[in-house]
Amino acid sequence: MVYVTFVSHYGAVRFRQKMAQRGVSVTLMPVPRFLSSSCGTCARLEGDAPPENMPQDDVEGVYVR
Repeated sequence: MVYVTFVSHYGAVRFRQKMAQRGVSVTLMPVPRFLSSSCGTCARLEGDAPPENMPQDDVEGVYVR
């Protein structure tokens, strides 16, 4: 599972839209507090590694669990 945290909620929404255009399913969810307390929204992607073509706009961090 890959979690992506963002600087702003708007960044998370834009990220989901851009990934959908690339055919990648993204679930937006509340950020687990052990990852970040920034904007409160993160993206969850299936898989063991982040996609290579992942947009970096407003990304605060990428975590693989």
